[in-house]
Amino acid sequence: MNDAILTGFSAGLSLILAIGSQNAFVLRQGLRGEHVGLVCLACALSDAVLISLGVVGFRQVSAMAGWLVPLFRWCGAAFLLTYGALRLRAAFGGSESLAPAEGGGAPLWPTLATCLALTWMNPHVYLDTVILLGSISTRFPGQEIHFALGAMTASFLFFFSLGHGARLLRPLFATHRAWQVLDFVVGITMWVIAVQLVLAGPSE
Repeated sequence: MNDAILTGFSAGLSLILAIGSQNAFVLRQGLRGEHVGLVCLACALSDAVLISLGVVGFRQVSAMAGWLVPLFRWCGAAFLLTYGALRLRAAFGGSESLAPAEGGGAPLWPTLATCLALTWMNPHVYLDTVILLGSISTRFPGQEIHFALGAMTASFLFFFSLGHGARLLRPLFATHRAWQVLDFVVGITMWVIAVQLVLAGPSE
């Protein structure tokens, strides 16, 4: 049992540590101090659902991946290009939304909708949680649930640490210029990921 939990935790953490659109969004929300707890919870619960799907039904899902992967790839690329363009526009336009605490911040539901879109429309999330973690879990027959619990724990720990730990960087982001740089980096990151998705082969 311990091996399954530890392997699930380490595998889940190693996959989620990679810089991506979801992590960048959580970091930005943490820096702005807007709906941090709910954003982190939405990401962690989404991961929990996908991890469960991968561990419980890996073989069935992998059989469908032939048409699911291209669909997720193109939809995800379109969304990331759009979101990246919005962040670049904010960076060059000096939008007042860059202020960390001004006018109560962005509304909750649009924020959660963006967070869920960045999660569920990102093909890498499915490849990591459903396919990769699902395949690793087969190494622990009869203990797949323990493996899943380890991976879920890693997800909850990472997102809440990233979101709430971002406040330590707030002094660095006290000026509009710093926020513009962050939005520029996030926008470019979104576009790079989108291009990688478009160029990715069917085998991914």
